[in-house]
Amino acid sequence: MSQDSKVKTTESSPSALAKARKSLPVLDPSGDHYYWWLNTMVFPVMYNLIIVVCRACFPDLQHSYLVAWLVLDYISDLLYLLDIVVRFHTGFLEQGILVVDKGKIASRYVRTWSFLLDLASLVPTDVAYLLLGPHTPTLRLNRFLRAPRLFEAFDRTETRTAYPNAFRITKLMLYIFVVIHWNSCLYFALSRYLGFGRDSWVYPDPAQPGFERLRRQYLYSFYFSTLILTTVGDTPLPAREEEYLFMVGDFLLAVMGFATIMGSMSSVIYNMNTADAAFYPDHALVKKYMKLQHVNRRLEQRVIDWYQHLQINKKMTNEVAILQHLPERLRAEVAVSVHLSTLSRVQIFQNCEASLLEELVLKLQPQTYSPGEYVCRKGDIGREMYIIREGQLAVVADDGVTQYAVLGAGLYFGEISIINIKGNMSGNRRTANIKSLGYSDLFCLSKEDLREVLSEYPQAQAVMEEKGREILLKLNKLDVNAEAAEIALQEATESRLRGLDQQLDDLQTKFARLLAELESSALKIAYRIERLEWQTREWPMPEELAEADDEDEPGEGTSKGGEGRAGQGGPPGPE
Repeated sequence: MSQDSKVKTTESSPSALAKARKSLPVLDPSGDHYYWWLNTMVFPVMYNLIIVVCRACFPDLQHSYLVAWLVLDYISDLLYLLDIVVRFHTGFLEQGILVVDKGKIASRYVRTWSFLLDLASLVPTDVAYLLLGPHTPTLRLNRFLRAPRLFEAFDRTETRTAYPNAFRITKLMLYIFVVIHWNSCLYFALSRYLGFGRDSWVYPDPAQPGFERLRRQYLYSFYFSTLILTTVGDTPLPAREEEYLFMVGDFLLAVMGFATIMGSMSSVIYNMNTADAAFYPDHALVKKYMKLQHVNRRLEQRVIDWYQHLQINKKMTNEVAILQHLPERLRAEVAVSVHLSTLSRVQIFQNCEASLLEELVLKLQPQTYSPGEYVCRKGDIGREMYIIREGQLAVVADDGVTQYAVLGAGLYFGEISIINIKGNMSGNRRTANIKSLGYSDLFCLSKEDLREVLSEYPQAQAVMEEKGREILLKLNKLDVNAEAAEIALQEATESRLRGLDQQLDDLQTKFARLLAELESSALKIAYRIERLEWQTREWPMPEELAEADDEDEPGEGTSKGGEGRAGQGGPPGPE
């Protein structure tokens, strides 16, 4: 081979490896592909956990199906190897962002304990078959080190399944089966070590008819192990020290296992009750209240039937509380996916902005009505509108029997009463009696919630009022003259308000000017007072004047006479 060909080979091989490396995508640890790969890894891990121990303790099982076991062993090893490749291509979150740099992924993976366990689980201990023979499956016990992948798969399934409590019970039963299986294998191995049929405690002599079969050996050992670990049946008394130690270990394991099982079952039951309490209202307190208050039996039965209907048909009345921990946008998307199709059927909400409908969807309150229960009566003040999700409601006369119309799923009523439309002859009062024929599921939208949402969408409010006005015109329930008078009154009121606003602005301007003049005058007065204070500081104090008078008192007459003469322009004459 020439030097050039060597250079080409060395240049092409890294590029080929790079291409092969780039061809494998990076998996999202929370994605579907990674989840299904974890479920795939359950099979080789469970195979090694269950079958390897069984083959090691039941020699007939190992000898009878050696070729099949070798094929399954190396298939599981191949899956183990592929799992390491997958781990090198599984991203991780850094600062909340998925890292797809394969160099960083590999560097992070090789620094973890998982990498060391994965490597240890693939140590080729099978090479010892050359010395010990192929009938020593205990050489593959290092494959048990891949058990964390099994637990990771179970955790992911528990978060994804729609029946987490049932899955927890199934997982618990699987753990119990594995423990009993291992214990039965150890029991049979101990019996073989001590000698079959040596006493009543060990496995009977295979020379007896029926006990030589492999199926009988395993089932007998499994049954015996189940009796010990569950402590529900009589077992033969042990006769040797090894048997006593085995029984003591099993009893201790049974005590811990029983406590674990009871704790797990209690946790599952508690979680189920907590979930039921979150989805459905607790009727025990209501029943207790009705009994204490001596509510009549008929009304009490109606309340019980209502609660029973909710629980049997999985009806939820507290969706807001259930979804409260979700982020606002995610909660809105969930509510939109569930209820937007129902809300968009309402005529006054058609052609509205998508963001407006999303906010309205979050305000919908589910309500369930029993057969014969009135949703509203004629003359009641309308504070909410209703959208029929499921069931039938009848528009009935005052007698409650005569039916004028039947409303079905997708229809709505009461929408006009929650919008203040000028000229509405019925005002905000109900104009009909609406009664539920069976169990009916409705969505309720209150007037306050609609007003809160529409305060941010004035154009949508105007459109909805116009649509409501058109509906009232069709129903001949709009007083045009009253509407015009109300509009004129509103315009006059708005004009007066504008005038008052202008006068208020003028008064505020004048007040500001007066306040500025007052502040200027106060400043000038303060300046003058300060200047006078500086001038008065040069004046003699009263104590100084008094001392001066005392000193001048003996010559007071002369000085006064002199001052008098000075005032007269000359000295005084003789008396």
